[in-house]
Amino acid sequence: MERKNRDKKVCLLGVYDYTVWLTYFGLFISIVGIMEGLHGRKTKALFCLAVSGLCDAFDGRIARKKTDRTEDEKAFGIQIDSLCDIVCFGVFPSIICFTLGVNGTAGIPVIAWYCICGVIRLAQFNVTAQGRLGETEEKPCYRGLPITSAAVVLPVMCLVGRWIPAVIFVLLLHLLLAAMGLLFIIDLPFPKLKGKGLAFFAGIVAAALFLLLAGEAWGC
Repeated sequence: MERKNRDKKVCLLGVYDYTVWLTYFGLFISIVGIMEGLHGRKTKALFCLAVSGLCDAFDGRIARKKTDRTEDEKAFGIQIDSLCDIVCFGVFPSIICFTLGVNGTAGIPVIAWYCICGVIRLAQFNVTAQGRLGETEEKPCYRGLPITSAAVVLPVMCLVGRWIPAVIFVLLLHLLLAAMGLLFIIDLPFPKLKGKGLAFFAGIVAAALFLLLAGEAWGC
């Protein structure tokens, strides 16, 4: 009996190969960013959000490089990606916006709306992706605005906020979150970014973060 217990292998639930490493790292960096945001270090939090968005842009591509994945591994990849996304691009941006002034009587419902719509969007994505497990051709468009768009929109919005009155900036943040939540669940096609398109938006985010960091260094 003792020998049988010694020979028994310890197994872990889940998948741990390179197909999900980037997804896990994106979640890790988002948790770091949440802590930075809660301590008032806005630019560092936005940097973490951007890095998490970059991880999400490539994790699927890396996963599809492995051609011998089982159906369970593919299904796990779909589920874990969306579960991480709701933290990285739902909860995390909401916390940043909360610290920037989206709070109180008006702000809390807006944040709740944004997060609920994000969860609905991701659940619908999972259902659709699960039904396409056997397909090899990638769809050219998303249905509804991808929740990962927060990684682009929020850094740019915070940069714009440096040149407008604080009251207007906070009002725009309320409207932005409410509009993004609505776009998450409206069945409109949004093209998937690849190549030059992806590089263009990555460049915009990088420029916004650089200007935010420069503004902090110069005391602007």
